[in-house]
Amino acid sequence: MINIGDTIKQYRLKLGLTQEELASRTELSKGFISQLERNLTSPSIATLTDILEALGTNLSAFFSESAPEKAVFTADDVFIKEDIERKFSIAWLVPNAQKNDLEPILVTLEAGGETALQDPHEGEEFGYVLSGSVLLYLGDRQYRVRRGESFSFVPTLPHHLKNAGKIQAKVLWVATPPSF
Repeated sequence: MINIGDTIKQYRLKLGLTQEELASRTELSKGFISQLERNLTSPSIATLTDILEALGTNLSAFFSESAPEKAVFTADDVFIKEDIERKFSIAWLVPNAQKNDLEPILVTLEAGGETALQDPHEGEEFGYVLSGSVLLYLGDRQYRVRRGESFSFVPTLPHHLKNAGKIQAKVLWVATPPSF
């Protein structure tokens, strides 16, 4: 999805125009251009058409060009789901990772907490224990994975994590394809 304000700003900067110069070319106020670029307001189609003409493009080209892919994500981008009964939470570290090839999540397990059982599926899974320790269950097998250790497996068996320790555990878990 295109971010109209950011994209207009990119076009303006590429042409070396100030907000005031763009405002003058479009008979709009500098304040409106500033608010538009910060996504605090939305233009009408007619206004957007005028702005795009001043920037040397049109509606068709503007919406068909792909916006630059976001590469850095902040705490504001993270979505967290808590399961109070099972004493764990999952934080999706990359928004919309379900459409990507891999899905990085941060799993936080309180003492005695455990993730839901995952059925076998295609792909691969990797985890790195950031703090505490966990038990990794793969079918009937159980593995203890401590802070600073990692795990990697092809998920051909039911699997889940459990924190059998007395302190909180955090695991960076990456699945491909996305499965959470």
